[in-house]
Amino acid sequence: MLTVEEWKNRLECESCYDLISELFERIERSNLNAYITLCKEEALKRAEDYDRGKLKGKIAGIPVAVKDCISTKGIRTTCGSRMLENYIPPFDAYVVEKLKQEGAIIVGKTNMDEFAMGTTTETSYFGVVKNPYDESRVAGGSSGGSGACLGGNEAVLALGSDTGGSIRCPASFCGVVGLKPTYGLVSRYGLIPYANSLEQIGPMACCVRDVAILLEVIAGKDSRDSTNAGKSFKFEDKYGDYNFKIGIVEEMGGNEDVNCRFEEVVELIKSMGFRVGKVSMPSFKYALAAYYIIATGEASSNLARYDGVRYGFALDNLDSWTRYFSKVRSLGFGEEVKRRIMLGTYALSAGYYGKYYLKALKVRTLVRRDFERAFSEFDLLISPTMPALPFKIGELADPLTMYKMDVNTVPVNMGGIPALSLPVGFVRGLPVGLQIMGNHFEEEKILSFALKLENYITETI
Repeated sequence: MLTVEEWKNRLECESCYDLISELFERIERSNLNAYITLCKEEALKRAEDYDRGKLKGKIAGIPVAVKDCISTKGIRTTCGSRMLENYIPPFDAYVVEKLKQEGAIIVGKTNMDEFAMGTTTETSYFGVVKNPYDESRVAGGSSGGSGACLGGNEAVLALGSDTGGSIRCPASFCGVVGLKPTYGLVSRYGLIPYANSLEQIGPMACCVRDVAILLEVIAGKDSRDSTNAGKSFKFEDKYGDYNFKIGIVEEMGGNEDVNCRFEEVVELIKSMGFRVGKVSMPSFKYALAAYYIIATGEASSNLARYDGVRYGFALDNLDSWTRYFSKVRSLGFGEEVKRRIMLGTYALSAGYYGKYYLKALKVRTLVRRDFERAFSEFDLLISPTMPALPFKIGELADPLTMYKMDVNTVPVNMGGIPALSLPVGFVRGLPVGLQIMGNHFEEEKILSFALKLENYITETI
């Protein structure tokens, strides 16, 4: 897999134009289906600018992939849906503005579950994304394209979004590093919404240092996002000699394959001299159910705007507004999106709001309190990122089974805390991820610990 350092070393010997051309040739030969839209002409033009010395910045000349729910001016942005199949945004998202300011070369928009609703990228209108380690298996979701393009050497850096694990799941399944930042650290301006109170744009890369570099670029103050914390980020690795106290979350686990590798990694962490203990989070028993009530409720509200009149998928004949509205949404949305809209609408309906949605919000408060208690005792918390290895394509036919795969990741979004998925080895040739969780705005701690563990695992393999 390609790192920023390796790419920069190649730029010293070869032209950026040739390297980007070679990258597009690889993408066009690929069977992964990681991209929905390629930006070949614009990318090659920026590569020429880099070769002429016109492109400057922290990630100048570096090819970056952007998830297709993040607005890119003049570049098709579909959210993996027929509803927005031909939508071309008139503006850039904040994170895209920052990428361009720092000299990045955007190579394309990556495939994803429709409106970020899924765990396997099988709900995309543009077809399933295949796992770079086994093309008969899924790449994870919803940022499956971003994970697969990194694992398949089709980009050096990538942006994803994470509502309930959508960065960490594909990072785990594709053997790359993915960070869901603290809620509010990265501006959501230009992110097409699924569930506003839960989702966050975050960096993905092939190593911890590259994730830190990309986070430095995209974090910052933006008045256009009312939930933005107004904080920047600079990775200084100031915890270089820090003796971390690590908590194992008892309510988070996996199947036999995953647990076996997780226990091996725990022993590695102990052998590095770190203190390790266990912590119980009682509220996690209810977190998954509460998450799906909150997320689908917000989705029901957010997706009401897609009516076939203002923008998006439309029909030629308008005989009756009610029939037209119903038919547009029936044809424009996929099955999973319609399922979640119906669930959310029901949970928010009169007579059920208090019974479901209000109760779910109370659970979110309990989850946050459990995290506060845990971080008063431990510096970081760990668990398997995903409870299972990457599934076969088509294996998770039952929606409820798919929802259960988010059991380890959704509490992080409920609590608004940062979490990173780090590849920690393989089981039967398939990658396994370790989830590292920290307190609010403690990305520095997470990245420092992850960097130590990454280096130690590399040395011991």
